Amino acid sequence: MSLKENLAKVRERMERACQRANRDPESVVLVAVSKNQSADRVAEAVDCGLTLFGENRVQEAKTKIPLSPGPTRWHFIGHLQSNKARDAASLFDMIQSVDSLELGAELQKQAEKQARTLRVMLEVNVAGESSKFGWHPEKVLAELSAFNQFNRLELHGLMTVAPYSTEAEKVRPVFRRLRELRDRCADQLGAPLPELSMGMSGDLEVAIEEGATLVRIGTALFGPRIRSRDTAEAG
Repeated sequence: MSLKENLAKVRERMERACQRANRDPESVVLVAVSKNQSADRVAEAVDCGLTLFGENRVQEAKTKIPLSPGPTRWHFIGHLQSNKARDAASLFDMIQSVDSLELGAELQKQAEKQARTLRVMLEVNVAGESSKFGWHPEKVLAELSAFNQFNRLELHGLMTVAPYSTEAEKVRPVFRRLRELRDRCADQLGAPLPELSMGMSGDLEVAIEEGATLVRIGTALFGPRIRSRDTAEAG
């Protein structure tokens, strides 16, 4: 099927999930995971109406983003190494995968140098998988106040990569725990954290039913690709 047909199917799945959860479909945004896709493929996606893209590798994004048509917005959704923080801070509208205070400090430094405010989310390893990055849930709460001191970083919410499963219902508790943790973080900060980035091609319905505001979709849009074990497998 064409990308346009794939997008129509994904949109239909999202709308049905919103109906079941009594949510406004406009409250859930599709992040097109463009990992390993060419700039031409991104342009095709833009022609289909997509404007928000997620990238997993800074080097790939550095070559792709300048070649892609506007208006597009870009989120970084993979594991970010501190030595790539400078480029990430200049390339992306949001870093969804901030996974430590140390990385936060580096992003703060780079945002300061670039005289910009950087929108970020905290990546949480809800299931405690050793193969994935992210804060332990309780550590998020313990370090939240310290993170909030980074005045160049604007915290918008939490992100997680659920364990892979052929049965989406099995990961529902992971999404539910992230939503509950987000609510606890918002209470602790005394400020709203509106975004929950969770759900991919195989489990987007369950994620939406549990409160996702951003779903990261790659395979269902662009077709199958070789799976990766790192956090960059986010679609």
